[in-house]
Amino acid sequence: MTTHTTDGADPRFAALPQRPGKIIAVHLSYPSRADQRGRRPSAPSYFFKPSSSVAASGATIERPAGTELLAFEGEVAIVIGEPTRRVPIERAWEHVGWVTASNDFGLYDLRANDRGSNVRSKGGDGYTPVGPALIDARAVDPEALRVRVWVNGRLAQDDTTTDLLFPLAQIVADLSQHFTLECGDVILTGTPAGSSVVVPGDVVEVEVDAPTAPGAPSSGRLVTTVVPGERGFDPALGSLPAVDDLQRAEAWGSPEAAGLPAPEEPAPVLTDALRAKLERVPVAGLSQQLRRRGLDNVTIDGVHPVHPGAKLVGTARTLRFVPNREDLFAAHGGGYNAQKRAFDTVGPGEVIVIEARGESGSGTLGDVLAIRAHARGAAGIVTDGGVRDYDAVAAVGIPVYTAGAHPAVLGRKHVPWEHDVTIGCGGTTVQPGDILVGDADGVIVLPPALAEEVADAALAQEDEDAWIAARVAEGHPVEGLFPLNAEWRARYEDERGR
Repeated sequence: MTTHTTDGADPRFAALPQRPGKIIAVHLSYPSRADQRGRRPSAPSYFFKPSSSVAASGATIERPAGTELLAFEGEVAIVIGEPTRRVPIERAWEHVGWVTASNDFGLYDLRANDRGSNVRSKGGDGYTPVGPALIDARAVDPEALRVRVWVNGRLAQDDTTTDLLFPLAQIVADLSQHFTLECGDVILTGTPAGSSVVVPGDVVEVEVDAPTAPGAPSSGRLVTTVVPGERGFDPALGSLPAVDDLQRAEAWGSPEAAGLPAPEEPAPVLTDALRAKLERVPVAGLSQQLRRRGLDNVTIDGVHPVHPGAKLVGTARTLRFVPNREDLFAAHGGGYNAQKRAFDTVGPGEVIVIEARGESGSGTLGDVLAIRAHARGAAGIVTDGGVRDYDAVAAVGIPVYTAGAHPAVLGRKHVPWEHDVTIGCGGTTVQPGDILVGDADGVIVLPPALAEEVADAALAQEDEDAWIAARVAEGHPVEGLFPLNAEWRARYEDERGR
């Protein structure tokens, strides 16, 4: 491990072993922040910040003249202790020398024309305060760190690294497969929910600690004061600051915090009235009506209900597994993977639909995940793979359709890859938002745009079929009655009218 030798020539880097050659920042890593932004990435993504943006504790940060949306982001900063290239995830933390506090300031006024790269919106002088003290990485558990932020003494952010979307070791391993991480390089590991706008006069304090480690080591409080800038930006040189309600909402953390009206929720396609219709109509009737409209490939084949008497109606939330490959499972199978994210975010009335390629030689869920889906109000689960803990899953009571029972865990056949994408389940394409209906006959996929029309037609057909069945029961022959010829149809229409 390289010795901590502070660069005494420049006080900005007093808290670091040396001036960092690279500062790499993670876009999204905390579930609370991802949920706030309305997206949960399946893999980490990054941007660079210049080392000239580093500042020490006690420094000031200017909000440039003519701007309004300077936002703080308290983060855990990890400092590389030795050169790191293509390190496996199991050994990645060994290459981290220290942990400390950081503040990833951003100027949202420049974000629209700088999205993704964040060169100008997050690269300004003083936009990366770090410190004030380093914590020895060998003395802490990377999944038991805490970051807290106070603005003018009020706690604004408080979260831990326990349930990160991407564990810190994964971030180090991932970056090291693309380029060499050198001693002193700094990685900013993302911010939790609570980031918001600060104005001149505000004082922001960030602290990272390990409360469960011996001695509860801490970075101390990293203090930054916001001051007004005297200079703005020259329009002859580049894009000018520009804000809109989207940037205001994201900078403040929500439309409400920004003083904006909350966006109107889109009207649900699966209304209570439509759901009631679909609960009455059999899947066979829906299949008949979809076929009349040219849709034959809409049944999820090869799955069977755990509860044959239960009816399933809901909108699709999708989850995709790919065939198991050991290196990919190591990177995507552990931690807060796509499977856990899907079950943690399913909403009331939604159905988790799992693409497992018809491979039933492994479980794709067990009783714990079934309980989680049930607790969140999910309408059901459909998987063309296996279910483990079959009896325990059945006891949960949520409607489940599966290709069969299997005792093996996920890693035997599958890697959880991504969610909320178009998938193939049981030979049928399923998109997020599609309407699923299931009964003892199986599961069918309804395109939302056709659902109301098809439900009405299927119910009308059910009435007609019931009338025909009654006539057959009276002793009439099937010929001419099923389907109705002109004479019988006239009689049917007359009785229905009366």
